Amino acid sequence: MENNVPGTVYLVGAGPGDPELLTLKALRLIKTCDALVHDALVSAEVVKETSNNTQIFNVGKRAGKCSVPQSDTNSLLVRLAKEGKNVVRLKGGDPFVFSRGGEEVTFLEKNGISVEIVPGITSGIAAPIYYGIPLTHREAGSSITFVTGHEDINKDKKSVNWRALAKSSDGLVIYMGIRNIEFIVKELILGGLCEHIKCAVIQEATLYNQKCLISELGSLAEEIRNKGFTSPSIIVIGSIVDFKINNYITNLSDASLREKK
Repeated sequence: MENNVPGTVYLVGAGPGDPELLTLKALRLIKTCDALVHDALVSAEVVKETSNNTQIFNVGKRAGKCSVPQSDTNSLLVRLAKEGKNVVRLKGGDPFVFSRGGEEVTFLEKNGISVEIVPGITSGIAAPIYYGIPLTHREAGSSITFVTGHEDINKDKKSVNWRALAKSSDGLVIYMGIRNIEFIVKELILGGLCEHIKCAVIQEATLYNQKCLISELGSLAEEIRNKGFTSPSIIVIGSIVDFKINNYITNLSDASLREKK
């Protein structure tokens, strides 16, 4: 039976993985919510912060694997809120950065559900920082572009113009680009980007098993294959990679190390 007073859905960013990178507000809501609806990229340590009475729903989407359709997730959020529950919709990184947060807000508001947004640290910022790569530098880059590499390369009209991006920004941070990396590299080089420019690939950033690959653009796809890099990974392309602080890795917190156990 539905409650006469619907609950609120909190669209919360879980950050890049390390639980200690959660905001205080995000942690408070996770600990006190009636229901938690989380994505695949949310670390187990963060989910464990819920109370024993919290209902937990995993609606994660991963490329090439069975996943919960977005329409089912939207309906679940509405149902839980109309039951009078306060719901945390927990998304990896930031809920509005390549995370369908805007779509979910629109659907919830159309169904009369109150929504609050709690930003999170996006992996496109955290991943390079954890390996000492500055996203801007006075000698290397005054602009940076965040772009998804997940777009279907076979669709007739593509929204990402890689050739234009090759010359329009000092640096690129590519989300979900592993699957299409050969196409991306080819298009960037055809757009005029030097094949010798430095690139970095950071996998599982901020977690115990994070690793980084440094390569030149021309050999990037081959290096990714040879060294077994997979999703989730962030790809950074540009002269900023040359300014990486040597032998620098941000200390991982005890919380993220516990995930190894």
